[in-house]
Amino acid sequence: MQLAKDDALPLAWAAFALALVVEALDEATLVIDRALELSHNLAIGWAASGWLRVWRGEPDVAIEHLARAMRLSPLGPMMGEAQSATAHAHFFAGRFEEACFWAGRTTLENPNVPGGLRILAASSALAGHTGQAEAAVTRLLQVDPTRRISNLRDVLGPYRRSKDLAKYTLGLRKAGLPIT
Repeated sequence: MQLAKDDALPLAWAAFALALVVEALDEATLVIDRALELSHNLAIGWAASGWLRVWRGEPDVAIEHLARAMRLSPLGPMMGEAQSATAHAHFFAGRFEEACFWAGRTTLENPNVPGGLRILAASSALAGHTGQAEAAVTRLLQVDPTRRISNLRDVLGPYRRSKDLAKYTLGLRKAGLPIT
């Protein structure tokens, strides 16, 4: 970050790493904001900012940032991540139908990505789409056979709000993900 303090792309990736590896969400947010000041059209930066806002418990800001990322680069390499993050943001905002829509888009394009399958299962369960939730868990266990409620925290991002983790766990439990 020190070497690239005026280069938006390395700053965006550094912010994402700070959040995921060190779980330093406040510092990561400052870094991503700096990256976006330097380059307002950096799709990867807006996508990373969206994930940061999801993890910080700011779903509506996340959705705005993710929509911008998808507008800037509709066929870019972060599209699947932006769609998944959008599903998560709607899920944590309690908009389960919208979360199902975005999770469905994510899994349609990337059917073997565990994160997309997890949010599809959880949002479908809480939206009352039992069959879709169970099918997503079945596929998730094919892709990630050791995934359980008991080890879920190992693969989730650095969620700041315990209520978000509780909602995610509830959705996956209702979807049929085994506990242990």
